[in-house]
Amino acid sequence: MSVAQEPLREAALKGPLARAENTARAAAVPDAPDLASSARVWRMPGEGPTAALSTASVAGLALLWWLATHLHWLPPLFLPTPEAVWQAFVDAWHGRIQGGLPLSEHLAWSALRVFGAFALAAATAIPVGILMGVSRVARGLLDPPLEFYRPLPPLAYLPLVVIWFGIDETAKIVVIWLACFAPIAMAARAGARSATVEQIRAASSLGGSFWQIVRFVVLPAALPEILTGLRIAIGFGWTTLVAAEMVAATAGLGQMVLNASSFLRTDVVVMGIVLIGLIAWGFDLGMRVLERRLVPWKGRG
Repeated sequence: MSVAQEPLREAALKGPLARAENTARAAAVPDAPDLASSARVWRMPGEGPTAALSTASVAGLALLWWLATHLHWLPPLFLPTPEAVWQAFVDAWHGRIQGGLPLSEHLAWSALRVFGAFALAAATAIPVGILMGVSRVARGLLDPPLEFYRPLPPLAYLPLVVIWFGIDETAKIVVIWLACFAPIAMAARAGARSATVEQIRAASSLGGSFWQIVRFVVLPAALPEILTGLRIAIGFGWTTLVAAEMVAATAGLGQMVLNASSFLRTDVVVMGIVLIGLIAWGFDLGMRVLERRLVPWKGRG
């Protein structure tokens, strides 16, 4: 065989060997393509499309409500029809119930009380929770009173708040503030303790002061828990609204619901409940959007 034909002979011999080697590699990892496709299909819990399921759930509940009222499974006094609730909403919006006050005024007063107390609670509870998470002294001093009052229902300390602050708006704000304060402080404390020792030591070795470490290490680590605490706290705020508006309130969604229940206006009661739920749900959706923007790494680890 000539010298010019030698490279061709080597290529011809290498061809079957290469094919055999590739076959062996494929046999060693037979499921690689399936694993890759599974990785593309797999989603973390909560990441899949849920809009269709949520829509179906709401539609199913609405249909069940319509059937229960129109087929007379329940009397109208127990559960009014959707049409009656909508008519109550229209009447309330035009001020044809509750002494002529329009629904917008009830909404404004309730939103002012709830979101004002919620903002005050966030401004005070987040620093307190962070301080409890980074300081043993603060945790020892503040943890007992926080854990003592946290399980108490608002109606338990409402009379005391009225005695201390009177029957004006201050008492209502304080009751809602107390309801929102505890979950935010607890969440901030738990989040502050999620900062690892390595992160704190690395920042300290770079010359960071105590407050710089809190600002640039502890607070970002605590932010996911803080946002979760804020979402929980706003629910407590709306729950406490009815109790707060029991104190000499002349306007507000809670006052409207309480007054309607005294006259057995179940349609107004259900309308108020649905309205409070929709407002709280809308705020929660907004907090979820804010959470995805501020802490996009949450749940990705």
